[in-house]
Amino acid sequence: MKVLAAFLANTIANFLIGLLVAKFLGPEEYGRFALAFAIGVVIQTGAFDWMRLSATRFYSTRVREAEPAIRATLDFAYLATTAALILCGGLFLFIAPPFALGDILIALALATAAINGLFDYSTALLRARFEDKSYSRVVLAKNILALALTGGGAFLFHSAGMAIAGSLASLFGAVLTARASLKDPGASPRGARMATARTLIAYSAPIVAANMLYQSVPLAARALVTAYYGFAETGQFSLAYDLGIRAIFAMGSALDVLLFQIAVAAHERHGAEKGKEQIARNMTIVAAFLLPACAGIWLTMPSIEALIVPPQFRGPFGHYLDLLLPGLFAMGLIQFAVNPVFQIEKKTAPLIGAAFVAVVSGLVLAFLIPRGADASSLALAQCGAYVAALVTLVLFAARTSPQWPRGRDLFGALAATGGMVAALHPLAGLKPGILTLLLQVGVGGFVYCGAVLALDIAGLRGLALSRIGPILARARAAL
Repeated sequence: MKVLAAFLANTIANFLIGLLVAKFLGPEEYGRFALAFAIGVVIQTGAFDWMRLSATRFYSTRVREAEPAIRATLDFAYLATTAALILCGGLFLFIAPPFALGDILIALALATAAINGLFDYSTALLRARFEDKSYSRVVLAKNILALALTGGGAFLFHSAGMAIAGSLASLFGAVLTARASLKDPGASPRGARMATARTLIAYSAPIVAANMLYQSVPLAARALVTAYYGFAETGQFSLAYDLGIRAIFAMGSALDVLLFQIAVAAHERHGAEKGKEQIARNMTIVAAFLLPACAGIWLTMPSIEALIVPPQFRGPFGHYLDLLLPGLFAMGLIQFAVNPVFQIEKKTAPLIGAAFVAVVSGLVLAFLIPRGADASSLALAQCGAYVAALVTLVLFAARTSPQWPRGRDLFGALAATGGMVAALHPLAGLKPGILTLLLQVGVGGFVYCGAVLALDIAGLRGLALSRIGPILARARAAL
């Protein structure tokens, strides 16, 4: 529960920071910020993300004591990769022609890859050992520092560069707060082993390649928006995508941090079949959470815009997010529902094929859909790319003879979401605002949760009763 609370706090902080940065920078400077950050994320994914994935899959309290070579290899890999990035980045900036984004923002994008990679790797180590207290402390420190430094940099300087610099300082400062917890006895970089590195990379490389391809889709979209419509439109487009994907990934990650580790434990302790059973149940739970969440965002968009979106972004924000939502839902299912089918078996090569389909589909759609006065065609192309990737990945997964979720559970989630949409439709005409949003959330949540309990989707009714029963018993005893 501490991990889930940390995720919730992190989600709220990330939303607040993103909105503050957008408000203080404005659409054009936020467009520069978003493009530089997207470059950093793609480089981070390609260079550093395999360390996070390896820590999540192969590192644990037992491994920390029995196999220190794994941690030593990962630590050495981070240091060597960072050194190579500094060398190659400096050489690139020296010989490359000028870019519209500017050398300073490109340098900060490279720094973002290294520092964000360190933060994600460090938190993955803590989560793999189930050190909830240390993990929560790191996340809390990062959020407090980011509010002050990232938001403060945007407010004081109205500069994308200063906002990114503040973000880097907050991430590095947060990691320093956990330096004692992150130390492993007997695991120094000198203990790194090439054979261990090959094993870790063999597992992680397909996932990294797939994620890098997926990340290239929004990066390419932003680059095309900048080329066709300028940095201001890039800012409008990017804020909608950034907040939308953060919402989806926050919910998915909060589930995945618990569900995938449970599946790994079931696989190790009880065999492959039990692992498949848990993965199937996890898929249902992820779908049952993401589906109503996306529908809820769409239904409450007018109030969301009126309450939290900076005035200079209103209108385009809701328009672009509405177009992107089906793709964001598909991306959530890819990352947190279908990918684990391959991860639990350590056969992750098909992930690259699905991601390649996303890139090709996105490019084809970007040039086939007629361009208009804004970037709507590129939003539709990005959405279509993720949907195509999901269909492809499901087809690949079907060839591995997985255990799929029960049809009644998936249809139950669809029916419950349909009931929620029907219940909220009469409220669409209300004036956007806090009261309308609270009413919509309350009615929608009541209808959906009631349907989930009535249909017992993914066995959630039994889980809810097991939690509520002892509370009611204690309340009766007190009376």
